[in-house]
Amino acid sequence: MAVLALLLTLPLVLIIACQLIVLGGASGRHFDALAALPTNHVGLVLGTNKFIARGRHNAYYTQRITAAAKLYKAGKVTALLVSGDNRRSDYNEPLTMKRDLIAAGVPKNKIICDYAGFRTLDSLVRAKEVFGQSKLTIISQRFHNERALFLAHANEIEAVAFDAGTGDFPQGKTARREILARAQAVLDAWVLRTRPKFLGERISIGE
Repeated sequence: MAVLALLLTLPLVLIIACQLIVLGGASGRHFDALAALPTNHVGLVLGTNKFIARGRHNAYYTQRITAAAKLYKAGKVTALLVSGDNRRSDYNEPLTMKRDLIAAGVPKNKIICDYAGFRTLDSLVRAKEVFGQSKLTIISQRFHNERALFLAHANEIEAVAFDAGTGDFPQGKTARREILARAQAVLDAWVLRTRPKFLGERISIGE
């Protein structure tokens, strides 16, 4: 019975441990106040779908675009790297983000698209190894930034993050997905040493 109880509780203990590891790795490196945010050359905008079920706008997407434009206009970043999924011809997160950032007042020559940011890990490692950015500002919601900051540190990227939106942890399906994603992040960083699906030739982001 003791062995069975251990087998049943061990996965839960490991998941909780991963949450604490991620939170510890992000502590003190994400900000929701513009004045407190350090300045970096590049802001990395992490991709998500602009729409959710039945064509409704995704609040997370809108918050990230608003925050990225805000940081650029405030001089907290001088260029924006928009990184997301483009694995299908009819779905292009980076191009959609670029168009909306231009509409929000960011010059198009200050926006660089990463079309192979299939996962948060891919976006971060590609920012460093393809786009040459070992120091950057991550732009997403707080719960996502915490995981991204952990992954950045694990890949020797000096990163801070700006928290878009309210900062509340999600509920329901999104919360369950994030909890599992944090466990996967620790596994990727500390056990599997996971690499991006694609890398490629270096692309310079000018000052």
